Amino acid sequence: MLIVMKQSATREDIDRVVRTIEALGFRGHSMPGENRTAIGITGNAGAVDPAHFENLPGVAEAIRVTKPYKLISKNVRPEGSVVQVGNAFIGGGEMTMIAGPCAIESEKQVFDVARTVASSGAKFFRGGAYKPRTSPYAFQGMGENGLKILADVRSQFGLNIVTEAMDEAGVDMVEKYGDCIQIGARNMQNFSLLKYVGRTRKAVLLKRGMSATLEEFLLAAEYIMAEGNYNVILCERGIRTFGNHARNTLDLSVVPAVQRITHLPILVDPSHATGHNYMVEPMARAAVAAGADGLIIEVHPNPETALCDGAQALTTEQYLEINRKLTILHAALYSTQEAAVEA
Repeated sequence: MLIVMKQSATREDIDRVVRTIEALGFRGHSMPGENRTAIGITGNAGAVDPAHFENLPGVAEAIRVTKPYKLISKNVRPEGSVVQVGNAFIGGGEMTMIAGPCAIESEKQVFDVARTVASSGAKFFRGGAYKPRTSPYAFQGMGENGLKILADVRSQFGLNIVTEAMDEAGVDMVEKYGDCIQIGARNMQNFSLLKYVGRTRKAVLLKRGMSATLEEFLLAAEYIMAEGNYNVILCERGIRTFGNHARNTLDLSVVPAVQRITHLPILVDPSHATGHNYMVEPMARAAVAAGADGLIIEVHPNPETALCDGAQALTTEQYLEINRKLTILHAALYSTQEAAVEA
């Protein structure tokens, strides 16, 4: 059930509804919006009688929710969510660029890329200190030492850090050093991990699983939000199909599908989706045109020597050129839409 408050509802009115929900043995999730506050109810095994809330001060209406997801729904927040990550934001019509190497290999490697990313105007830096690899003999990442390098990047370049955690201990470490906890495709349905990051207050970047349906993807986000962390960003990174011309198949149709259902921002990762350097730019352009809230792109100073996923990494020069083109494209599309609305 969803309790929609009146625009005139006070903080006391909202707290009263939450207390009523808790008295019934459920959990209330207050989600302030631009024009109203909605309160979602979780923990109920069956339908909740709306009569408990309809006559409370400040309540506009009580809505039964028939979809399996409640908190991510646009019923809760008709306008799109803007998620704060460090000192910057994702969503709200701006194009977010998150760029950096697949894996942290050395301080020099990371600083070379960070200098380029910062000069491009981007506000976010990605890099893996923990790497889930298909082979147990492949490079697994630098662990805490890698996270310390990322923290130095934030200090020296002012970039907000997005990095992956693979388990609860990793979440604790990323909380200590980073700004956004990435949950990778292989862990999208690691429900205990989703609940754990749901109890943190760091932003969470949730990547779509390699064979996940849209509903499975959205319900994974619901797991996080049901624990009280509403700072969730979705990311399409390609799914597994019969095609073998690319590493995965980039499903851009999921962008408008997500935006139709949920208020959460969605990014696209054309690097992992394609697996090939030459495919990154055209797929990134297509993602911007499809309406994605931003991109996450891999950059390496010397891709041919990269310890992880070098084939899909852009050089620093390629990144700067692609970022320039994408900025122009986004501005052209956005200004066109604005002009149409004003007309």
